[in-house]
Amino acid sequence: MENDFFNQVYQVVRLIPKGRVTSYGAIAVYLGAKGSSRMVGYAMNAAHSQKPKVPAHRVVNRNGQLSGRHHFSTPFAMQELLEKEKIKVEEDTVVEFKNLFWDPTVELAL
Repeated sequence: MENDFFNQVYQVVRLIPKGRVTSYGAIAVYLGAKGSSRMVGYAMNAAHSQKPKVPAHRVVNRNGQLSGRHHFSTPFAMQELLEKEKIKVEEDTVVEFKNLFWDPTVELAL
């Protein structure tokens, strides 16, 4: 079951547009697993080996902080990937997080 949940997380994360970010909790809510933010985090930790690639750098905590940065190749890689997408980061936090926030429950509504 864990693998299936992880794959669902990866499908959602692959839909986050460049230059936007979402949170672990927003993904969990979208997948009908409110309260499973930590499991989304575990999926992100395991995402580096997935094909096609999963843009895990676009998933931050509910305050816009780069809480997963230590799981990248360097502690700065997550920030560098975000900055390549024109997302400004200061003190490990996405600047203008609320404006850049991508809510899958809204964005992927049918």
